[in-house]
Amino acid sequence: MLTGKTALITGGNSGIGLATAQKLLEQGARVAITGRDAEKLEQARRALGPGVITVVADVRSREQLRQMAATVEQAFGGLDIFFANAGVAFGTPLSSTTEERYDELMDINVKGVFFSVQAVEPIMRPGGAIILSTSWLNQVGAPGRALLSASKAAVRSFARTLSAELLERRIRVNAVSPGAIETPIHHQPNQSVEAYRAYAERVGAQAPIGRMGRAEEIAAAVLFLASDASSYMLGAEMVVDGGRAQL
Repeated sequence: MLTGKTALITGGNSGIGLATAQKLLEQGARVAITGRDAEKLEQARRALGPGVITVVADVRSREQLRQMAATVEQAFGGLDIFFANAGVAFGTPLSSTTEERYDELMDINVKGVFFSVQAVEPIMRPGGAIILSTSWLNQVGAPGRALLSASKAAVRSFARTLSAELLERRIRVNAVSPGAIETPIHHQPNQSVEAYRAYAERVGAQAPIGRMGRAEEIAAAVLFLASDASSYMLGAEMVVDGGRAQL
């Protein structure tokens, strides 16, 4: 399906990003992944196998994003698929959230997405696909999640506005909107296996489907949006949340 295509995934060293890298590789794409931690990136490279390119990059740094794009262009010559996946998720209660926590979340989730797309746009080939990672939280009001929800609503808006802006270059921009997915982002430091399983069952029960999602299920949606099978989709949001924001 993707033979001869090239792809870049930010935050590709774990969770949804890693599962998506594996899925795109299985479909014949050449893949580059980024992350902030060189050791975790190396672990991901070993798990994915030979041919995967790793780039240490923090999406909060425009200079590192420019270097990321230059490395990918040198390795691949150009880019067909970009998955802006890097992000963070934590609570931001109105009464206790500091300016530092505000900046951390918004700089990664909003600034990071915008400037990563800006960095790779010049090397995107005509007919390419950009997929942005948003969240089911952009559709609901969840106590203590004001900034996370707002950041993901901004990314949802980017899918529309950037798609319109890149239309002349035939670059499609769409969004994937995961629900609660079993990834390392949900694991707390020093949390026991039993405690995590209890948490996963509690969170999963809140979705109509009755469980948390799997990273591979989001990767399948990204694959669809990256492929020609979604060639008539522009500025759209594919919600994969077990019905959480729908029912």
